[in-house]
Amino acid sequence: MTIAVGDPIPDVKLIKATAEGPQPVQASEFFKGRRVALFSVPGAFTPTCSARHLPGFVDKAQDLKSKGIDEIAATAVNDAFVLGAWNSASGSDDITMLADGNAEFVKALGLDADFGQFGMGHRGQRFSMVVNDGKVEQLNVEAPGDFKVSSAEHMLEQL
Repeated sequence: MTIAVGDPIPDVKLIKATAEGPQPVQASEFFKGRRVALFSVPGAFTPTCSARHLPGFVDKAQDLKSKGIDEIAATAVNDAFVLGAWNSASGSDDITMLADGNAEFVKALGLDADFGQFGMGHRGQRFSMVVNDGKVEQLNVEAPGDFKVSSAEHMLEQL
């Protein structure tokens, strides 16, 4: 079953990429008591993710925060070292990287996908959501191969 607006975020462990190294965080604690813009990409350093998805959230970070977003987070089925390197190369301090290396988070959300035909294995779908105090307030899931509704620009239009 796919998560829906109004549902609580599943309480799984994610790994936060930090300057001090990987730090485990429980989803329930990370999303508690604040409004988080979360976006998911199939993989760090992949073409659309690097050219459009991450840069959009970097460019619109202050606009999102002015609309009541407390934190912007990205997740992918990559390890924290890869996500940290991706953020260093193309991101900003405005984006928190949450590694879902075993796809446990996207599986619990019902938003996992098989990218085996591309040699990428099991990954997360491309999506974005606003999580308000641990519950899904807004959910935007892309059709396979698309990049429209999960963008920072689309999220801003909805806020």
